[in-house]
Amino acid sequence: MKKIKNNILWLFATAILSVVFVQCATPQSITAKTGVQLWGENCNRCHNTPTPTAFTDANWDVALNHMEIKANLTKMEAEKILEFLKSAN
Repeated sequence: MKKIKNNILWLFATAILSVVFVQCATPQSITAKTGVQLWGENCNRCHNTPTPTAFTDANWDVALNHMEIKANLTKMEAEKILEFLKSAN
């Protein structure tokens, strides 16, 4: 009986860890996209996006810090978008 309980606990713990690690991985759909693609897909959802030249690099840093949270962007998405905006301005 004790062995069965231990096996069940081990299987349960393994299942939980598998779900956690799978959900923590960055989806390939995000890693394959460029900053300009992510910018177009995410920023236009809620508002008209300004051109990359509308702000300085420092202004884009502040804006992306805010929008990462508000738009529920992953760290990778925000970094790629920021890289695009800075390279285009």
